[in-house]
Amino acid sequence: MRFRTAAVAVLLTVTACTTGPSLENRGQVTAPPGDSRHLTIGSAGFTESDLLAQMYAQLLNQAGYQTSLITVANRELYEPALESGQIDVVPEYAATFADWLDAKTNGADAPPVGSPDLDATMKALRGLAEPRGLTVLDPGKAVDQNAFAVTVAYARQHHLKTLSDLGASGLAVRLAAGDECVQRPYCEPGLKKVYGIDITGVDPKGVGTTQAKRAVQNGQDQMVLTTTTDATLDQFGLVLLADDKHLQNADYVVPVVNRSRAGSERVTRALGRLNDVLTTADLAAMNQEVDSWRRLASDVARTYLQDKGLVK
Repeated sequence: MRFRTAAVAVLLTVTACTTGPSLENRGQVTAPPGDSRHLTIGSAGFTESDLLAQMYAQLLNQAGYQTSLITVANRELYEPALESGQIDVVPEYAATFADWLDAKTNGADAPPVGSPDLDATMKALRGLAEPRGLTVLDPGKAVDQNAFAVTVAYARQHHLKTLSDLGASGLAVRLAAGDECVQRPYCEPGLKKVYGIDITGVDPKGVGTTQAKRAVQNGQDQMVLTTTTDATLDQFGLVLLADDKHLQNADYVVPVVNRSRAGSERVTRALGRLNDVLTTADLAAMNQEVDSWRRLASDVARTYLQDKGLVK
């Protein structure tokens, strides 16, 4: 393989004072799409981001590029590095990244622009990204959203498949989640308003943590906040309830590229091949291989792409 891992310290050094293109470099923002021979792929440092970065690198290698991989867990660091061209490509999540760029552009009190509507979210995201010299490629099928799970036994007992079913049941529900759940519109307030679920309290055990899942498994709580790509639910006897009224934002996986270095049609085509095959279930399964089976993200990514006929 022709990609290598770069040192995180290098990026931290070169981006510590970076806040985006300077006034004298604003020409880069409107520069025509570039096609650099060597591209640096960024990862946010958690399993799923590592897997996506590995797949991006391998697809770009297949298309004739040389690639490096770098991990920076802090978006406050890697996004300015993406603007400046020290990172060329990162996997992102549409609604979350749109809201983050909105807050950076318009202030922390700016109303959210991410929503359950994918088209509206992408329009807002691209409008915020373009002035910063960034191009947001098309989303595929894979989405990593907040999601809610109950035990399989609880779902069977009360005939639950969706969050609407739970609301209609009138059951009192104690929810294992993060502290912020009591205020976030997608969490306790949304569950009450959109679905009519009787949330009697939030047990602050975190989002998708082992502690939170065990609290539901043993009956201390009835439901847990996790994500759609959580690969460990079966281990705890849990099952997701469908968000049938679309409470959650459209956090579809999207590649974001520095336009002046990686905005070419060749890059777009190479990364777009993943959109035709990658699903939410695929991501969950690969997360499980890394987190539970202790396989290397690079190996899991390569096997998946080979199985799908995307790389040799």
